[in-house]
Amino acid sequence: MARLDGKVAIVTGGVKGIGLATAKAFVQEGAKVVITDVDERNSAAALTEIGQDNAIFVKQNVADEAQWEPVFEAAEKAFGPVNVLMNNAGILSFNNAEEVTEDSWHKVLAVDLDGVMYGVKHAIAHMKDNGGSIINLSSIAGLIGISNLFAYNAAKGGVRMLNKSAALYCAEQHYPIRVNSIHPGYIHTPMVDAYPEMRQQLEALHPVGRLGEASEVANMAVYLASDESSFSTGAEFVVDGGYTAQ
Repeated sequence: MARLDGKVAIVTGGVKGIGLATAKAFVQEGAKVVITDVDERNSAAALTEIGQDNAIFVKQNVADEAQWEPVFEAAEKAFGPVNVLMNNAGILSFNNAEEVTEDSWHKVLAVDLDGVMYGVKHAIAHMKDNGGSIINLSSIAGLIGISNLFAYNAAKGGVRMLNKSAALYCAEQHYPIRVNSIHPGYIHTPMVDAYPEMRQQLEALHPVGRLGEASEVANMAVYLASDESSFSTGAEFVVDGGYTAQ
């Protein structure tokens, strides 16, 4: 039996990168998947890669709370009650503590932190009776400081602590919901690969001497989505090639 047989999952930012790899891995393990993204243009190709019979696409801006309930409604209509939410959608902006602008600060936090908060809030409402797993994509930037990722550090650090608060709340309420975060290092994704001039420098930051693959983060997400992780909640799962061990 596949590890996610009978599961219904929502993966935000699912058209490319870690989100696409996760959606593919979920389907390979038996789940039905709803991918969401602002990138509607590339959604058809993503669905073909994932498997048309096992996935649908819903256009969504995660930073707009009004767009969350329609995603759950679409998932339930197509496949049934949602068991898994992977809060993956995110954006990156280089800025520092002296030169950050109000616009760039709020833009990053709106997607990378507010979007996760909305997802957690609405997932709890839909999962509290039947149970489920909420997986929040943070980053090594949620664990350590990086001087030119000021807003991103704030957002991913916020995800780390939001995750723990939500996990404790669900446990205290006796909701059968687990809430965990994944903290990748630098991964081969369109977000990172958009800066080829930094490739060698980024590889050198990891003791294993390379960037991670999106599939390696997806493997961790499969574990957290599955019943194998039934005693894990409020925890941080690091996938970083040894970066934060230094």
